[in-house]
Amino acid sequence: MTDSLSHPAPSYSPGRLLLFLFLLSLPLINPWIRGDGVGYYALARAPLIEHSLDFSHDYQYANARFRGARVDEHGEVRPTFRTPTGHLDNHFTVGPAILWTPFLLLAHLSVLIARAFGSAVPADGFSAPYRFAMAFATGLYGFLGLLLSFRLARKYVSETWALLATIAIWWASSLPVYMYFNPSWSHAHSAFVVALFLWYWHETRPARTLSQWLLLALIAGLTLNVYYANAMLLAVLAGEAFPQYRAAFRRTPAVPAPATTPAPAPPSLGALVLRHFLFCAVVLASLLPTFLTRTIIYGSPFASGYIPLSHWLWRSPVFFQVLFSSNHGLFAWTPIILLSFFGLLLFARRHPAVGFPFLAAVLAFYLFICCYPDWAGISSFGNRFFISLTPLFILGLAVFLDALSHLFPARRTALLLSSALLACFILWNLAFMFQWGTHLVPARGPIDFPQMARNQFTVVPSAISSQLRAYLFGRHDLMRQIEDRDQPQPKPSPPQY
Repeated sequence: MTDSLSHPAPSYSPGRLLLFLFLLSLPLINPWIRGDGVGYYALARAPLIEHSLDFSHDYQYANARFRGARVDEHGEVRPTFRTPTGHLDNHFTVGPAILWTPFLLLAHLSVLIARAFGSAVPADGFSAPYRFAMAFATGLYGFLGLLLSFRLARKYVSETWALLATIAIWWASSLPVYMYFNPSWSHAHSAFVVALFLWYWHETRPARTLSQWLLLALIAGLTLNVYYANAMLLAVLAGEAFPQYRAAFRRTPAVPAPATTPAPAPPSLGALVLRHFLFCAVVLASLLPTFLTRTIIYGSPFASGYIPLSHWLWRSPVFFQVLFSSNHGLFAWTPIILLSFFGLLLFARRHPAVGFPFLAAVLAFYLFICCYPDWAGISSFGNRFFISLTPLFILGLAVFLDALSHLFPARRTALLLSSALLACFILWNLAFMFQWGTHLVPARGPIDFPQMARNQFTVVPSAISSQLRAYLFGRHDLMRQIEDRDQPQPKPSPPQY
């Protein structure tokens, strides 16, 4: 844990500073529903407004790229996109809709009250109050995920390094694109629920009661409702359970305790089995929203609507490409994550009881994405799937910075050099996001890295000022221009049922 003598607490409140930065960033929130976000948002809007899972209006309202493949020239949804139950295909997860619902309910109530007093704002789920409520909620959940990640990291390093790591991952990773620019997608929500799960798992790890096991299961269920790939994060439980079961069979403590501290009685084999059985049962029960929506839309609770598992890359995983490809490789697009990875390795060495379960989760998630046919994320800034691992990236980077600080005799020197290094990563990432958002580099497929690097120093500095003003004060026109510049999408093949 942190040594309070070698790492004095900062004279400021890191939590308040993070909150101030979040409030300062609120003008960047973009109330835009496009692409995958159409499907995610439809699962919240249709039940609220249509009182059903009829997504016809959502698809008709969608951006041209999404709508063109699904809606014909007469504005009617193409029948090939209807499932056996007669519903429109919508394979996106229901978790973001669950998290948006309190905010959308408040927006809907406000619109209805305003209309009673003569307002003409449509109560259709598409007007500005709904979209701003959705976008603000996404930003808020992203911030709460960052805050929980910071609280986890500061348990092992000083608050200074935890704070710097949090700010750096916040602005030097793929997160800001999906926290602000594309808030109708699921990734900021995923960062939040994973942070909540890992934080609560860590807080209750020493002696988890039965009620805490049940609450952890509810959080795990929400995590899976938000993003199916988050199931890989449950590897932390496997990493925790393995030494416990080994100790139960040997009837010895799983982890030796210091001589001055009474060793807690290790759980018996029966107690372990009961806890894990109840955990699995509650997780399955908490997946009821997913099972219900899949049954209504597809006719089966286990029909995801995604690429069938038989078509995955089980025999030819793309280990190298996921990390280094110019087609949204994780390290190639967001190099700061490489430092986080080194930090996680160091953390596992320092704190194996926690570090190895965390590493197991990262490895499981990585292997999962390596086998996924659309591993590059199609339209993606960086490899957006890995935004789920934001709390672990923050922890890893914080540990890396802490280790780096020990190479310098003066703490002030370490702080200045680390801050300068992180500032370079942030500035590079912000300029890269600008290129991606304005289509200076392709949103889909591989990019020309030498050209991108030249743009960073030649095109971006002269264009970013006017574009930022347009984003803040003329966003509607700018978004239309960006959408017009987007390349036309070939019509996807009709879903196979």
